[in-house]
Amino acid sequence: MRLLLRQRSILPGFGLTLGFTVLYMSLVALIPLGGLFLRTAELSADRFWAIISDARVVAAFRLSFGASAIAACINLVFGLILAWVLVRYRFPGRRLVDALIDLPFALPTAVAGIALTAVYAGNGWIGRYLAPLDIQIAYAPPGIVVALTFIGLPFVVRTLQPVLEDLDPEVEEASASLGAPRAQTLWRVILPELWPVLLTGFALAFARALGEYGSIVFISGNMPMRTEIVPLLMVMKLEQFDYAGATAIAVTMLMASFVLLLVINVLQWWSGQRHCVRRS
Repeated sequence: MRLLLRQRSILPGFGLTLGFTVLYMSLVALIPLGGLFLRTAELSADRFWAIISDARVVAAFRLSFGASAIAACINLVFGLILAWVLVRYRFPGRRLVDALIDLPFALPTAVAGIALTAVYAGNGWIGRYLAPLDIQIAYAPPGIVVALTFIGLPFVVRTLQPVLEDLDPEVEEASASLGAPRAQTLWRVILPELWPVLLTGFALAFARALGEYGSIVFISGNMPMRTEIVPLLMVMKLEQFDYAGATAIAVTMLMASFVLLLVINVLQWWSGQRHCVRRS
C-alpha cells in the first residue's frame, strides 16, 4: 500500500489531492446537506410529520416518484433498443442520431418544456390528433412522464453503449448455432451480461427525473393535487417564506432518494455476484 501511494503521478501527492477532494466535496455537497438537516432539526417531530403528511405534499410525492419511475422504465426499454441499434448497425444518419441523444444535456430544460408543451398541447402538432380521442398529454400527468423520459434517455443510452461495444457478437452466434431461439438468447445470454449496467442506467435516469423542474413546470400545468411536483412545491413554499416547510419536504425527498439508490446499489451488487458465480 505504501509503495502504491508513492508511485510517480502527474498530480500532487496523495495527501494534497485528498485534501482538495475533501474540501471540494464539503463545499459542494456535505456542508449544504448538513445545513439542510440542521435546519430541519429545529422542527418538532409533530410539526415535521404535519408538513410531510399534508394531502398536497403526499400527492406531489406520489406524482414525482411515480412519474420518475415510469419514465425510467420507459427509458430502460427504449434506451436499450436505441443503444443496440447504434452499436450493432451502420446506417445513413447514424452519427446524427447519436448526436441527438445528447440534446437533453445541452438544451436548457425550460426550452425543452416549452417545446414539448407546444407539440403536445391541444392545438399542437401531435396534441391536435390526440384531442379528438380524448387523450390529454400536456397539462396532465402523461405530459410529466413525457418530459422526464426526454431528459432521462441519454443516461441509459450512454451507460449501455460501452458495455454493448464490449459484448462479443460471437456469443449470440454460438447460442443460435446451438438451436436457441432469439427470445431465449436475449433472456439467457444478453440480459445477464447487461443487468448491472441496466440497473445503473435506471438509477441515473430515475435520479435525474426526480429532481427535474424546468421542463415540467411548463407542460404540467402546476395544478395542486393533480400535476404539482415536489420541486415546484418547495419553490412555492420558499416564495411564501415557509422555509421550515421547504426544508422538511427537501429532507424527506433526500432520504427517500438515498433509500431507493441504496436498494438499486444492493441489486447491482447482487446481480454482479450472480454473474461472477455463473462465469466461474
